[in-house]
Amino acid sequence: MAGISPSTKPTPTETPYDSRQNFSGPLTIVTLLFFMWGFITCMNDILIPKLQQVFTLQLWQAMLIQTAFFGAYFIISLLYFLFSITKGDPIMKIGYKNGIIVGLIVAAIGCTLFFPAASLESYAFFLVALFVLASGITILQIAANPYVTILGAPEGAASRLNLTQALNSLGTTVAPVIGGYLIFEGVQELQASGADAVKMPYLGLAATLLLIAVLIKLAKLPHVTGEGKIIADAGALKHRHLVLGIICIFMYVGGEVSIGSALINFFKLPQIAGLGETEAGHFLAFYWGGAMIGRFFGAVALAQFKNNSYKYLIFALIGAITFAAVYSIYGMNEALITIGLVAVNFIVLLIGSFIPSRTLGFFAASVMGLLLITIFAEGQLAMWSVIAIGLFNSIMFPTIFTLAIKGLGIHTSQGSSLLVMAIVGGAIVPPLQGVVADVTGNLQLSFLIPLFCYLYILYYGFIGSKPKTVE
Repeated sequence: MAGISPSTKPTPTETPYDSRQNFSGPLTIVTLLFFMWGFITCMNDILIPKLQQVFTLQLWQAMLIQTAFFGAYFIISLLYFLFSITKGDPIMKIGYKNGIIVGLIVAAIGCTLFFPAASLESYAFFLVALFVLASGITILQIAANPYVTILGAPEGAASRLNLTQALNSLGTTVAPVIGGYLIFEGVQELQASGADAVKMPYLGLAATLLLIAVLIKLAKLPHVTGEGKIIADAGALKHRHLVLGIICIFMYVGGEVSIGSALINFFKLPQIAGLGETEAGHFLAFYWGGAMIGRFFGAVALAQFKNNSYKYLIFALIGAITFAAVYSIYGMNEALITIGLVAVNFIVLLIGSFIPSRTLGFFAASVMGLLLITIFAEGQLAMWSVIAIGLFNSIMFPTIFTLAIKGLGIHTSQGSSLLVMAIVGGAIVPPLQGVVADVTGNLQLSFLIPLFCYLYILYYGFIGSKPKTVE
């Protein structure tokens, strides 16, 4: 492999920043991307039970939806990485703005392919459509994440990334509700059935993605490109904490996606809640909504304030808004449970003292405890325990990512590409959980698979994340 010289792809701290510039407008527009790919990603959790029903699939076969989707992350990132170290970084040549537009167009094409897939009633065609869709989102990930870090002061980069990730989680929160209604209920009024139920929702997503592409094309966004010489070097892999971080990203994405993919079927179990698909989709929104709330907490915790007491006021405001929103939609019981879980999450955040590695370790330990309750308990206790995992997943991805690239210097870009490839965990772990559920006939027991994932995350937070160069 080869590395890239500093001039090829500057890290955010190397990008000149003019304090007189106001990036709030561009940041708002780019944030739409995070919302959309969060929405689209979580729609997979609705597709799994729907296509399982339409094509009479076993759970492991239905989980191939996640394999096709997250497999694209690995394949496209690998191809991008290999191209960049031999021909030069494509996005740095065309600019982040054009790179984002390319990603949106590719994703829109993938959404459009759902129409012929449904017309032909072909599960394989659906998997191809998902792969194309995810390929576009992969390009967006590569372009948009670093772009957010340069839209403002370098010291606020981590806070901005957590904020945009929170909006990503907003997309995953509303997707189960909107997607569940459109695919399981709303289409009945249009007399659509079977695979045809997914046609209009995904055509609508395609139109939305193209509209955002037009907005970004017309918007006055900072145009950032770079050029440089490529050197033969595999320096990134000499950093032990990066190598362990790659595995950690694999485990995190695999565990998070695996749990989310199984929740609707889990909520339908008579010993848990016995819910229908639509109602189960509403509670799935709590899982992803927890990640959104936690990421807002993370954005505030990492932000720069002249007076830190303002942080706690904002935390209280977020809690109050959360309580009011849940109460207005679901009622007092759900609101009290939600705010109680948020309070526990905040206490663990305080125990971690806002130290990234320590907080990651304590959050992973919390998830492991919640998974044990999910596996061995029943009823409301098991249901709310698995829902609460979303709160503790919240800061994991940006925290692991930040810890893994710490101190890489000129190899930061190379390391970042390898970390994006590790998102393939979302393609591999869910089918493994599906196999355990099918073989044992016990969906609850299958949550042992993500439990092992979080055990590794705990190790990385407390031990593996410490920078160490391997000669």
